[in-house]
Formats: sequence, structure tokens, C-alpha cells
Amino acid sequence: MSLVYYKRFRMELDFRTARLPEPRLPDGYVWTPWRPDRLERHAWTKYRSFNAEIDAHVFPSLSTHEGCLRLMSEITRREGFLPQATWLITQLHSDENYEDAATIQGLIGTVDRLFRSESIGAIQNVGVAPEHRGLGLGRLLVAKALWGFREAGLRSTFLEVTANNAPAVQLYRSLGFRLVKTSYKAVEQEVAGVGPMWR
Repeated sequence: MSLVYYKRFRMELDFRTARLPEPRLPDGYVWTPWRPDRLERHAWTKYRSFNAEIDAHVFPSLSTHEGCLRLMSEITRREGFLPQATWLITQLHSDENYEDAATIQGLIGTVDRLFRSESIGAIQNVGVAPEHRGLGLGRLLVAKALWGFREAGLRSTFLEVTANNAPAVQLYRSLGFRLVKTSYKAVEQEVAGVGPMWR
């Protein structure tokens, strides 16, 4: 086992200066709001979205369905869980035949700003299943969550992204997020060679 270091960006968006796009889905897709009985659907969509991606190495829970189910359970039990920033995008094939294409969750946290504490939105796990990529669903998913944070009265929100996930970083920048902090997450992994690796 060796430590692998993944570069991570913390990015923030200020609602007072951002112009949020209207989250209008392509034909055949609908918004599915959060309900407790949809937890398994979120977990399965999260697994399909992340299991073959770099974030499954950074956060091993994303590499298995069971891990995604535990993660979803933990997120929804947190005091700051925000249902109006938690969504599925669902593709409808017929009235009874559908497929969940994308998932996002939202939390309310706090951040210290010059001697005062401020509530802030926290975007969790923006995931689009591989067969639904290239349609702009990720952008719409984040926009829908941002509207939920703003309607909850928050002034800003943040997310964290693995630095070499260039499409995601570009997406967030295009929505008005700005880089505020860079960090490195150490993960124990089986790697060839000796010594730390940087990604």
C-alpha cells in the first residue's frame, strides 16, 4: 500500500453576483424531487455515475453500490440536509418504464467569515450516468440545486472537485464558481513503485 495524493479544488459561488440558468431539461427527461423512498434510486444512480471515474479512487465508497447506499444514508441523516437541493433527473420511456440519469444532493453548512459564522450551501456528488452524458444534464443538475439553495435564503454555496477532472472544473467555472482553496487528499492505494504519487 502507498499513499496517493489527489489535488482538490474548493469552489464557491455567490448568489448576489451569479446569474443562474433556467434548469430546463431536454425532451424525455423530468425532474424527480427528493423523497425518502427514493434513497435507493439516488444510490444506484450515484454508483453508475462514479464507479469507473477518478472520484471512486479518491472516495472508495463511490466504487461500490453498497458504499453509495451508505453515503446516501449518511447525507440524508445530516442535520443540514436540504431536500430542495437534492434531485434526480429521470428519463421517461413510458408511464411505467423509466431510468434515472443523474443525481445531486445538497446540504447546509457553516463557514467562518471575518469574525462571523455564515450558512452556506454544500453541493454533494454531482453524478451523470455514462449513457446520459453529453446532453448538458450536469449543468442543469447543478443549476437546479443552486435554485434550491437560493430559495432556502442562502447567499452562497460551495463544492469540491478533483482538480484533474477538467470537464467538471470547466462546468463549475461556467456557472460562476470561483476557486477559493486548493488541498490534497491522501488515499491509501495499491500502486506500482515506491513513494507518494500526485494526481
